[in-house]
Amino acid sequence: MTSAEPLVRVTTADAVTTLTLDSPHNRNALSSRLMSELHAGLALAAADRDVRAVVLTHTGKVFCAGADLSEATGADPTVGPRGLVELQKAIVDCVKPVIAVVDGHARAGGLGLIGAADLAVAGPAATFAFTEVRLGLAPAVISLPLRPKLEPRAASRYYLTGEVFDAAEAARIGLITQAAESTEDTGVVLKGLLDALRQGSPQGLAESKRLANAEVVRSFQRDADELVQLSARLFGSAEAQEGMRAFLEKRPAAWVR
Repeated sequence: MTSAEPLVRVTTADAVTTLTLDSPHNRNALSSRLMSELHAGLALAAADRDVRAVVLTHTGKVFCAGADLSEATGADPTVGPRGLVELQKAIVDCVKPVIAVVDGHARAGGLGLIGAADLAVAGPAATFAFTEVRLGLAPAVISLPLRPKLEPRAASRYYLTGEVFDAAEAARIGLITQAAESTEDTGVVLKGLLDALRQGSPQGLAESKRLANAEVVRSFQRDADELVQLSARLFGSAEAQEGMRAFLEKRPAAWVR
């Protein structure tokens, strides 16, 4: 991959802008560059009067692996979590409905992108996990869009265990809108949603989205600063440093029993 190749591919056709995560070298991790390109793609779609919806999808077997651990250290530990807050908020604030289409693995911060999206469709290859607990972390800033949407008992289970679950379970607990039984069915479901959105007026879609996201917006207003500080503190802790080293070295962390 050369530096000139985009990490987010942007295309627009039939009143839909598609943002495709295409950073296979790090499993579509949320690097500063990928997040910047996502911001730019969202802004482009928002400014296009002819666009009625945005599709957020991916190439390869991974939708998004979460934070780019190679960027997890720095002079200001709040930079990473604050950047993810701003990206999630950009998805929520985009005046066009955003549909996440997942047919691969989504982990940690990747679930925050799905939670920030207005609608989410997942295919049979999709798997999900809140892996933070196994790294000495917690799903802090990604909880901003997720806590208003997730079934509370399920949030407790998957936050605490880090278990992997499938698309059917993701739909049951409110993480996604619909689970598709096949790749072909994923396309059919997406087409149906987009056909419906194309019939909406720009004003109607924007104001309806605002109403649907009222609790999510309040979550950001109320808790964003606190959760950025929590995330920064955890990333800088000795336990998290051990957890991230263990992950990168593909070995059990010191606390595993």
